[in-house]
Amino acid sequence: MSAGLDGRLALVTGAGRGIGAAVVSALVEQGARVVATDLTADGVEALAGRHPDHVVARPLDVTDAAAVEALVEATERTDGPLDIAVNVAGILRGADVVELRDEDWSATFAVNADGVFHVSRAVARRMADRGRGSIVTVASNAAGVPRAGLSAYAASKAAAVMFTKCLGLEVAGRGVRCNTVSPGSTLTDMQRALWTAGDETASARRVIEGDPATYRTGIPLGRIADPADIADAVVFLASDRARHITMHDLYVDGGATLRA
Repeated sequence: MSAGLDGRLALVTGAGRGIGAAVVSALVEQGARVVATDLTADGVEALAGRHPDHVVARPLDVTDAAAVEALVEATERTDGPLDIAVNVAGILRGADVVELRDEDWSATFAVNADGVFHVSRAVARRMADRGRGSIVTVASNAAGVPRAGLSAYAASKAAAVMFTKCLGLEVAGRGVRCNTVSPGSTLTDMQRALWTAGDETASARRVIEGDPATYRTGIPLGRIADPADIADAVVFLASDRARHITMHDLYVDGGATLRA
């Protein structure tokens, strides 16, 4: 079914690869125009090259509040009012808490939590003034279930989820919806970085089967998500088909968390 996004303008962060790139492609397929941003330009410029009439590439460091504000202002001045914003930019630095470095904790929160705050604040104030808009934050199922070795990542994603819900409560009366999508294991570079070197098929099987030694459940549906699976959920929540949904956290993890 069509999501009915013809002519709408979206801002997507972390769009250079993985889930972010899939979100851009899914929005374009539904007729949206997209300002695709990432810290480095290569990935988003490639997207713009594939969709020259629908995608504009812009470099953006989401940890820089002034840069975010400037980009949103310039976008609305040159491309039109933003109807949709999708927070995808994120990093993962894993370590047990007793070995976790201060700089890794700070960097993780700077991107995964502060970045969501900077982007959402900049677009929400403009959407609220217009009385319409949709903000979707891509979080993680780790935000709701403890994960060994991922304390900074899980805590930062939990912060992003609750922030997005609080924002959604504040702007609901002004026509702006705010939701989160929480993926489980998804076949991206971030996922592969967690795998041990060697056979990718064996590593994927271990993820699907789970790991009792780290208290990690398997995936009941028996597959690792494709980025497109996450992108489809994002597009749904961004669209008018979800017009009566706000402050919702949609898990897309094949049942891995048993919705604990």
